[in-house]
Amino acid sequence: MSTIMLIRHGDTDWNVEEIFRGRADVELNETGIKQAQLLAKYLEDVPIEMVYSSPLKRALKTAEIIASSHNAYVIPSQELIDFDYGKWQGLSHEVVKDRYKTLYEEWLKKPHLVKMPEGESLDDVRKRAVSLVDRATATHEETVALVSHRVIHKVIISALLGLDNSHFWNIKLDTCGITTFIYSEKRFILEKHNDTSFLKSIDRPALNDF
Repeated sequence: MSTIMLIRHGDTDWNVEEIFRGRADVELNETGIKQAQLLAKYLEDVPIEMVYSSPLKRALKTAEIIASSHNAYVIPSQELIDFDYGKWQGLSHEVVKDRYKTLYEEWLKKPHLVKMPEGESLDDVRKRAVSLVDRATATHEETVALVSHRVIHKVIISALLGLDNSHFWNIKLDTCGITTFIYSEKRFILEKHNDTSFLKSIDRPALNDF
């Protein structure tokens, strides 16, 4: 039996400003670093065997802070890199809604059918991300942390629950939120979702699902 812990990275200025991040290498802001430190403290008694991380700075920094309180390595993995938003990357939420009206409506209503202009689809994400989960459960017997991004973890969660990507908007995952699955007898069992209980000391309004 092993445990897969999906952890979203901490806050960045682009999260707060609702700018589509994608492959842009945005760093954690001051709040994001504090979130990651509180997260590491919260997990200090969890026997984390290995930490896999998106290679982007916001995730990698979060992963390194977690690993610093454990005898664990951080392995950057391209399979966990953020969703490629293509032409949406670097644009604000409001600009995308105005400039790409039809595609944006489809993204909200039928996300599983959307292929981003010069970017990825959710099916592309599922193929690469779930393969890493499969390898992790085959390799490790204790807790493995996967530090990545909102879209990536939503797709993984759907896959492990046996849901297709049309359920993307049925899942909310906050910055530094933890979702935990137990892998036992070739089955993934959801144990905890979007745990942010350790962030109560941070005084800021909750962000939108973005």
